[in-house]
Amino acid sequence: MKNNLPHIKFENVSVEIPIFHGEYFSLRTSLVKKNKKTLYINALNDINFSINSGETVGLYGPNGSGKTTLLRTMAGGYHPIKGNIKKYGFINNLIETGIAIDHESTGYDNIKNKLLFLGYPTNLIEKMRSNIIEFSELGDAIYNPVRTYSTGMLMRLTFSIATSIPADILLLDEWLSVGDESFQSKAESRMKEITKEASIMVIASHNFDMLKNLCNRIFLLESGKLVSDKKIM
Repeated sequence: MKNNLPHIKFENVSVEIPIFHGEYFSLRTSLVKKNKKTLYINALNDINFSINSGETVGLYGPNGSGKTTLLRTMAGGYHPIKGNIKKYGFINNLIETGIAIDHESTGYDNIKNKLLFLGYPTNLIEKMRSNIIEFSELGDAIYNPVRTYSTGMLMRLTFSIATSIPADILLLDEWLSVGDESFQSKAESRMKEITKEASIMVIASHNFDMLKNLCNRIFLLESGKLVSDKKIM
C-alpha cells in the first residue's frame, strides 16, 4: 500500500458505544458496565483490513452487525478503544449529511458556513455556492431560515452541499433518498457521477445483489466482527 495513494487500514480495531442510563435497557448484545448509569456496547471487535485506491467495498450484514458503526469509525466519528487506524485522502461522509446545519440561519448562509467548516477558501466558496443553489432547485427559499423548510427541502439542501464536495474516499450508508420524487432521478445521476470520481468507495447496504453489482469486495459483518472479506470478480 503506497502512502501517497488514498487508503484505509484498520489494525485490531475495537469500538465501544455508550448507552446512558443503560440500566433501563435489556439488550442481547455484549455490554460492559463502566459506571452506575452508563453501559457500553462492544460495537466492533478486532477489525482488520486494508482498502486501497481503486477498490469499492460493500458492507453487508443484519441490523446491529456493525455496518454503520464501521462507516462512522472510518469517518472519524467514533474512536477505537484498541487498535490503530491509518487513513490517507480526503473523506466525504454521506452518512449524516445534516451535520453542521444551523436551522436558524438561511440556506444561503448554511452553504457558506458548511464549506468554511470543511476548509474551503472564500473565493472558491462563492463559485461552489452558486452551483449548489442551482442544483438544489430551492429558488428564493434559499434565503429563508432553514427552520422554515419542509423535510424535502432540507434534504435537497444537505444533499446538494454534500455531493458538491470532491473526495478521494466516499462513505455511504445505503443509497441516499432525497425525498421529493421529482428530484430523485437527478440525485441518482449525481450519485453515479461522484462514485465514479472517488478513488475508494465504501457502502453499507442490506441489498446483497446491489453490492455484488457495485463493488469489487464485500465485507460480511456479524455482531461487530468482520467474518468474511470476499473479492468480487
